[in-house]
Amino acid sequence: MAKKSRIKAKEKKGITTAKVMANHAMLSYDEAKRKKVEANFITSMIAKVDGEIVYEASTSQFLSKNPFVQFKFKGANKGKQLEFTWTDKKGNTRTDKKKIK
Repeated sequence: MAKKSRIKAKEKKGITTAKVMANHAMLSYDEAKRKKVEANFITSMIAKVDGEIVYEASTSQFLSKNPFVQFKFKGANKGKQLEFTWTDKKGNTRTDKKKIK
């Protein structure tokens, strides 16, 4: 099972800044071919607050190992939970939550 994603989320003047590091090996097609294993990388990332999507990205093999993303969104979110979910090429999913400070 994949390790927990590291999440930091802080609100200041109505804007929340989130920093997330997703723990994933991110094996591109070239790396997988050299290692003689199947390619596997994160294909989508979604962040939600109270069920509302605040960040969504479709990704590919271009991201590095343990990809780091930073994004901002508006709203009074202090004390609410930021839920971050990624899905990889093999269909594995990881969801982690962090309280917004």
